[in-house]
Amino acid sequence: MLFFIVHDVPGRVRLRARSGFSLRKAQVLADRLDAVGGIEGVRVNPRTGSVLLLYANDEAKRAAFLLLAVAASEQPSGDVAVCGENLPEPAGRPSWGPFLRYIFVRPFMPVLVRVATAVAASVPFILKGVAALCRGRLSVDVLDAAAIGISLLRRDFKTARLLTLLLGFGEALEAWTRKKSLDSLAQSLALDVDTVWVRREGREMHVAISELSEDDLVIVRTGSAIPVDGVVAEGEASVNQASMTGEPLGVLRSPGSSVYAGTVVEEGEIAIRPTGVGDGTRLRQIVRFIEDSEALKAGVQGKAERLADAVVPFSFLLAGLVWLVTRNPARAASVLLVDYSCALKLSTPLAVLAAMKEGVGRGVLVKGGRFLESLAAADAVVFDKTGTLTESRPRVAEVIPGEGYERDDILRTAACLEEHFPHPVARAVVRKAEQEGLHHQEEHTEVEYVVAHGIASRLHGKRVLFGSRHYIHHDEGVPVDGMREDIERLAREGRSILYLAVDGKLAGLIAIEDPLRPEAAPVIRKLLGRGIRVVMLTGDDERTAAAVAERLGISEYRSQVLPTDKAAVIRSLQAEGHTVAMLGDGINDSPALSAADVGVTLSDGADLAREVADVVLTECRLDGLVTAVDLSKAAMRRIRTDFGLIMTLNTVFLASGLTGFLQPGPSALLHNLTTVGVSLNAMRPMLKEGAEPQLEEVSA
Repeated sequence: MLFFIVHDVPGRVRLRARSGFSLRKAQVLADRLDAVGGIEGVRVNPRTGSVLLLYANDEAKRAAFLLLAVAASEQPSGDVAVCGENLPEPAGRPSWGPFLRYIFVRPFMPVLVRVATAVAASVPFILKGVAALCRGRLSVDVLDAAAIGISLLRRDFKTARLLTLLLGFGEALEAWTRKKSLDSLAQSLALDVDTVWVRREGREMHVAISELSEDDLVIVRTGSAIPVDGVVAEGEASVNQASMTGEPLGVLRSPGSSVYAGTVVEEGEIAIRPTGVGDGTRLRQIVRFIEDSEALKAGVQGKAERLADAVVPFSFLLAGLVWLVTRNPARAASVLLVDYSCALKLSTPLAVLAAMKEGVGRGVLVKGGRFLESLAAADAVVFDKTGTLTESRPRVAEVIPGEGYERDDILRTAACLEEHFPHPVARAVVRKAEQEGLHHQEEHTEVEYVVAHGIASRLHGKRVLFGSRHYIHHDEGVPVDGMREDIERLAREGRSILYLAVDGKLAGLIAIEDPLRPEAAPVIRKLLGRGIRVVMLTGDDERTAAAVAERLGISEYRSQVLPTDKAAVIRSLQAEGHTVAMLGDGINDSPALSAADVGVTLSDGADLAREVADVVLTECRLDGLVTAVDLSKAAMRRIRTDFGLIMTLNTVFLASGLTGFLQPGPSALLHNLTTVGVSLNAMRPMLKEGAEPQLEEVSA
């Protein structure tokens, strides 16, 4: 079994084996790596053969690599598993049956049967603790094993059985929550890979991915995700392979190059001959996403887990001191049976996963706990204007005829010129003419199209020009002063202006606007009401930007911002001490989404933006951002509440055990009930499924 590096950035490295391996091998590998000094986090996924390491320094990284090399050489042939083999079925919904049997059935059972069931239930926990000790780790497993072992030695089989019930129920809660959360995340991702463009017999067509064969050529253009594994047959493109390698820069892919499902074409067009099609490829995308979601723990979750393990030695030390001073094993056992670590380690990840699950149900897909925490801390939100605050669907707002011309003639002529051009503004002009019933027969000849400027043609023997001011006035020398007042008014209103000239004279103006999303202004007000700084970025000129900002209630904006400058704006806000969320939907927003502490996009945005973003608003509405902020803040509040309850209640139980007020049985019961209680509090969103949403809704 050989490992190769998938990506490597300072403090974080992912390696992958060429195949999956067994659950037993994954557990051993994780424990060995976790014991290496300087390794701050480990995630081993047996299904994909992936190992994620978070490390403090290069020395720790080298030690971990050496350990992996040794582990690879020790790997027996029978221990390698095909992806998905040797994995236990996820736990179902936790059952209250064992508790009911403990309360109502156990008292009527023979003594020997009660003893046997208590011992049998204790063995797995004791073995787990012994295994941890053999690996040199004084962890929560050792504390649990010691608490159960002391109860058995004192012949307190009732307490031992209750302990195993409570510990098992807590593990079932965590497994169930994780399964439901990750199932929902996987389903959300799978919805996006159902159809592809293919070329068959020289014609391009849209087909279901299930109908794809290895004889088809799959066509992928700028901004689209590659839906299959394959080899480039035609064309060239820059492909972003961040999902595979973690490398943010695009790589050139030309005929003969391999490409992989889940990567994104940044620029260009390629035809791909598939080598992997169907459910297999989609499954790999889903597994990769789930793996990354689990790996990206919230910082507060990592701190809780490290604190939990750090507390264990002190619990043993305090229990030993109590026994030395009092020579009372009952008091020592009471102290040992109360620890902070179990609840700390269980409640935090449950709160994170429950929030992610609730988010999926409310149209917010968060790709990891780290981003949930960043979203809760965000105190500045940066919006891209076009396509995010606006609908990115231009429409004709006003038609103004010049002296001697009729309004309908201006619109009809413009539509006649634009009808064969595919860009959005042309479609808006043609659509407006159709809505008003203005028929525009094709009577013009000698069409000349100047990209991004305008159109020149001849109509009824006259030279007709239609386009931007730069084209009409600066390039063609047509005077526009006769309609100065209208031009200045439209500019103040933030509208783009198209000019129509006939035989060197300005004939009329057509004002184009990109309508604001109806929910945009309420969302801005909600964010400002939460004390969040809002900034708008746009490539428009100053007057247009100011007009849009005023309509939205935004006081801070940046105009004439080039796509390459958006990330610089994000970094400047971060330099001021802000935690920044960026919301954009285009390919050119991707660098800014990556630079932000948390990147947010809409599900109908460019594939590259969805790939790079940390949060996806699946209902394509901006008020999903407010929902996401409220969800993340609620999750952090639950975590802080749980932390306070854990520290307060367990301290009270510990003091009661020290004074002899609480005996081991009640002490263990209260401690474990606290653990279950804070876990249920962490899972509140899961337990309230089907109830009315509690968060404030944003209405248009």
